[in-house]
Amino acid sequence: MLTTDFSFNLPEELIAQAPTAERGASRLLVLDKASGAVTHSSVRELAAFLPAGATMVFNDSKVRKARLFAESSGGGKVEVLLLRREVSPSDDSLWAALTTRMAKLTPGKRLSLPEGIAAEVVEARPDERLFRFSGEIDDEYLERNGHLPLPPYIRRADSVEDADRYQTVYAKERGSAAAPTAGLHFTPEILESLRSAGVDIRFVTLHVGLGTFLPVRAESIEDHRMHAEEYTVPPETARAVSDAKREGRPVIAVGTTSVRTLESAWTEDGLASGPGSTRIFMYPGYRFNVVDAMFTNFHTPESTLLMLVSAFAGRERILAAYEEAVRERYRFFSYGDAMLIR
Repeated sequence: MLTTDFSFNLPEELIAQAPTAERGASRLLVLDKASGAVTHSSVRELAAFLPAGATMVFNDSKVRKARLFAESSGGGKVEVLLLRREVSPSDDSLWAALTTRMAKLTPGKRLSLPEGIAAEVVEARPDERLFRFSGEIDDEYLERNGHLPLPPYIRRADSVEDADRYQTVYAKERGSAAAPTAGLHFTPEILESLRSAGVDIRFVTLHVGLGTFLPVRAESIEDHRMHAEEYTVPPETARAVSDAKREGRPVIAVGTTSVRTLESAWTEDGLASGPGSTRIFMYPGYRFNVVDAMFTNFHTPESTLLMLVSAFAGRERILAAYEEAVRERYRFFSYGDAMLIR
């Protein structure tokens, strides 16, 4: 299939630049994947659309302040987005990162960061750079000097409000370079309404990186290479999901990162617990083993995320639902409205 098969027209003013005034106040488009029927509602009414006995799985990864502003030796400004710490038995100062002006950052080039720390390029990879830092880059350093990594279609600097709203209320395990944005809609009250309706709430952790947000540059989607992302499935989540599948109760994934974790950790014996790494790429033709329904945001054109939801509900039905969302003036992308596909 062609990447352009997953394009759609979106007026720029529908790209949400800020969250709703109150968390949980977003609209909800409910798509019946069998018939293509669409219902318009609100996230606060989500429990009404879910069956009692369902198991709902959330990603509790926490966003790092992973965006740093640096200066090159020639005086130019460079933005550095830390993706993950690289594990090395002899060197604990290595980080993989995305940068601006990446073509000029060849091995040996150095950047100056806040608090006198230097970063040297030690490897030029196709989609990222590997840096060695002269000092400790930990969460305390990033809290002092880093910025939240808002996506590029949000055309403003991060603010104090984003420190709260670009993080889920249940975020626990720090490590993501972008928010698992479907979860941004949920409040403690909405979570309690789900529990009261008989929904079993469980968590996994997938740290968002290049595998989630790298654009598809290949003409044919089959030629796109997914980058690895690390995940963890707690034993209690593995048991709950495995029991639900065995008993015929639906499993609902909150966000594409939860979908990718569940599908990656599934085995013939049920959902495997523990850590793992995934490069899974879901596009039309993929057969889902775990996920029966999906709560998600509206995704960018030609993205792997749009291809994933198209694999779940069918490309034509997803694009038709997106056209309906545009007509109804839904807000799109990270701070936008939500969609339930069931």
